[in-house]
Amino acid sequence: MSAKPFIIIGAGPAGLIAAETIAAAGGKVRLYDAMPSPARKFLMAGRGGLNLTHSEPLDRFIARYGAARPLFDRLIRAFTPADLRDWCHGLGVETFVGSSGRVFPKEMKASILLRAWLRRLAGLGVELHPRHRWVGWTAEGALRLAGPAGEVTSDGAAAVILALGGASWPRLGSDGGWAELLHGRAVPLAPFRPSNSGFDVCWSAGLRERAEGMPLKRITVTFRDRTVPGELVITAHGLEGGPLYALSAPLRDAIERDGAAEILLDLKPDLTVSQVQNRLARVPPADSLANRLRKALSLTPPAGALLREGAGDADLTRSMSVASLLKALPIKLSGMQGLERAISTAGGIRLTALDDGLMLKDLPGIFACGEMLDWEAPTGGYLLQGCFASGIAAGKGALAYAKL
Repeated sequence: MSAKPFIIIGAGPAGLIAAETIAAAGGKVRLYDAMPSPARKFLMAGRGGLNLTHSEPLDRFIARYGAARPLFDRLIRAFTPADLRDWCHGLGVETFVGSSGRVFPKEMKASILLRAWLRRLAGLGVELHPRHRWVGWTAEGALRLAGPAGEVTSDGAAAVILALGGASWPRLGSDGGWAELLHGRAVPLAPFRPSNSGFDVCWSAGLRERAEGMPLKRITVTFRDRTVPGELVITAHGLEGGPLYALSAPLRDAIERDGAAEILLDLKPDLTVSQVQNRLARVPPADSLANRLRKALSLTPPAGALLREGAGDADLTRSMSVASLLKALPIKLSGMQGLERAISTAGGIRLTALDDGLMLKDLPGIFACGEMLDWEAPTGGYLLQGCFASGIAAGKGALAYAKL
């Protein structure tokens, strides 16, 4: 094997798996990261029980990548959700499939998996260098990294892999600052936009007072011809939750184009309008709206608050009107939460700027992977799977480039 090291910048999941791919093939790897410790966003994502991937059929899984599907069809078929689970098992971390089809580590902790992973990388000889930030280029075109002991460069590297993340969660290291450096080298970039983020609703002060922080469980959200089940949370700014994350790309595009987007909430998706109406009719009309909804439909107080927000008093006295609203309650989304509150980002390096091995066409020997690329996917395991698959592809591309 060549004595030249492979340099990877960014120690999130994409960078770590690229390092493992190269080191397992016998390459020498130096892994740099700006933060004091690796994979901080990965650890944050795992606080609620790390969602690694999803168990749904592969064709349906790949369809979640939208406009980037042609690339991810190839990447994910080369490293499938089943492969990711096998990889975890190889680290001694068992996985299970939850009721929603999502895949989690048995211990529900990212820290256990990360510790086992770092031990494997150390055993493969991967050198981890924290507190090193990419700051620019040398006159000869090598990358410059500023670290505690001074500056190092990528001069003489077998290849370089960039795995610096997107622009969400900047306090964890993914601040998108690399975009300016690549723009200076004329790399085609798409602007960053929030993905998998909450949306703004112009709530009244009364609704915020009564319902902020309350969940809406077992509902569906419809936008145009697509309906997504799940749960939402009412926030001071609007709404957050899985169904909106799944619809975030078309909703964001509609808001950018039209200034707003309207969704429909079905608060009792297991019942028809007629069934809802019949149950409401059994409750004395003199009861308060909250009591009628609770007694007839087991709905919690946020449902009544939402109905009052979007309906006139006369509508709320008629069972048919209330039933129709409960089955298709219109909510106007006026904006999307910004990058600092988004789970992930769209935008970054345009896919047309990359060759089949994820090397930048105009910067030979420099590869990119993970959330640096212009793609997006909903939560549910698709983001991590995409980062792993692209990191492996970049690692293999770098090996091929170095003829190893």
